[in-house]
Amino acid sequence: MRRLRPGLYGAVVAVELVGVAIDVPALQWAAKPLLAPLLLAWLLGVRRRWDPVATGLVFATAGDVALLLPGTAAFLAGMGCFLGTQLCLLAAFLRHRRAPLTAFAGYLTLWAGANALLWGRLGDLRLPVLGYSLALGLMAAAAVGFSRRAAAGGALFLLSDLLIGVGAAGAQLPGRGLLVMVTYVGALVLITTAWAGHAEPGSRPGPAARPAPTPAEPGGTAIGA
Repeated sequence: MRRLRPGLYGAVVAVELVGVAIDVPALQWAAKPLLAPLLLAWLLGVRRRWDPVATGLVFATAGDVALLLPGTAAFLAGMGCFLGTQLCLLAAFLRHRRAPLTAFAGYLTLWAGANALLWGRLGDLRLPVLGYSLALGLMAAAAVGFSRRAAAGGALFLLSDLLIGVGAAGAQLPGRGLLVMVTYVGALVLITTAWAGHAEPGSRPGPAARPAPTPAEPGGTAIGA
């Protein structure tokens, strides 16, 4: 399996983070819509088949574009797209070994607590956030049963969206936008590389197959050549 290496993807991430840090929308428009598609291209080059994680990255691309637009309608559209991402990832992870019940219990407790704290400040976003965050929590819990790398990605995804929820509730934290993007990019990379390195249930390596190396950092010949 081809590794992810620093290259075009790392450059795109850097442009996006700089755009967020200095609040330049043009840089964000140039970079953010490429974050998921570049990972998707690499994933398809590795696995050579379409699967739920690939579909989830398509939803993530649409969500990233929607969230670049101002207004509540765009925010809800972005949330709907990322709901598709979470459901695709959940379906993918549940095809493999089930996570322990303690993982689901822990994430559901966190889901209930976070929604209780933010409920009074979310206004009309209460029910959409409630439903989306439930899917997100279930995805993060299911990732625990898939691999440690996926579990870390699921946790980062939840943290990223929790920070978005805090912002939607009106709380302003220093550096929140930058932290949202750092955790989101980390989540995408960890989940995608975890999935790429995992064989399908019941699959057998071909005669010329060799053990796949552990995926490394973002970027790569399939991405950044």
